[in-house]
Amino acid sequence: MSQVTSQRWLLPGRVRWTPLLVSFVVLAAVVLLATGVGSVGVAPAEVVQVLWFGATGQLGEAPNSVAATIVWRIRLPRVLLAALVGGSLALSGAAFQGLFRNPLADPYLLGVASGAGFGAALTLIFAPTVPLLAMLGVPLVSFVFGLLSVVVVVLLARQGRTIPMVSLILAGVVLGSSFSAATSFVMLLDRELAANVLAWLLGSFGFASWANIAAILPFVLVAGVATLAASRALNVLQLGDEAALHLGLPVETVKFALIGVATLATAAAVSVSGIIGFVGLMVPHAVRLAFGPDHRTLVPLSALWGALFMVLADLLARTIIAPAEIPVGVITALVGGPFFLYLLRRERRGFG
Repeated sequence: MSQVTSQRWLLPGRVRWTPLLVSFVVLAAVVLLATGVGSVGVAPAEVVQVLWFGATGQLGEAPNSVAATIVWRIRLPRVLLAALVGGSLALSGAAFQGLFRNPLADPYLLGVASGAGFGAALTLIFAPTVPLLAMLGVPLVSFVFGLLSVVVVVLLARQGRTIPMVSLILAGVVLGSSFSAATSFVMLLDRELAANVLAWLLGSFGFASWANIAAILPFVLVAGVATLAASRALNVLQLGDEAALHLGLPVETVKFALIGVATLATAAAVSVSGIIGFVGLMVPHAVRLAFGPDHRTLVPLSALWGALFMVLADLLARTIIAPAEIPVGVITALVGGPFFLYLLRRERRGFG
């Protein structure tokens, strides 16, 4: 028990509310700012006015109908979807890093991105000739394939009632590589439509809508509540499986539950935005460096910082070379790549 009591983040205590509240206020301010920025600028006061009319169902009575349409029907869904996707990926990254006890783990580790990418490629290439794929659409098909890939990985890695982490990672890498190869093959079947697949794989919020938000919101909420509820369990898991079992934690049940909810959140995010890398890797680690490893604070802060980072990345993607757009995945890669190299260097020096 001395090992347990020596770790303050394992003991009962209070969540660090101050950074959470500050992060939430900053996120709200950035959302407000991003909603007003674009080819047609809308002042923050006018954005707030439009939000009020839209929330009360009186959008048609807004003084500036053009601003109301731009804010409520175009920019706000895009900004909120970016926040939801960023928060989901960072939340899933925090869960996976805690589960694998490795700061280099990310939400795509088990092949969900490769599976979703294959589903999207199938739909974009074959929808003109396969009515069922056209009816289901890219988001639903990619979501199903993302979930299916993780289910297959878990079944391959499972040994009885246990899930060895090494086997899980190896199965995820192998299946992810297989799906990536299959996606490349599908793209070669129609070179004209391959550009659409590539654009989807790089990630974008250009086609965001309120329907997309409604589609992923339930999954994000369930994953968020479940991961927050498991924050103490994630703390205990840092001691290792054997120590956690001695402390009374149902280790395998927690693993199954966390893999399930993190996969749901990741697959939902990827299905509406494409594959946006580095968010789930970089954001939780940045929070850990700033505020420590206690998952009671790490998990909610990761969701807030992930949402903030994604909103800013999307804002940059759609304004830096306006009126053209850069895929948001390119922006996150340009930021996340050097950060990933920093993590590798840090791990090699033994400070991770």
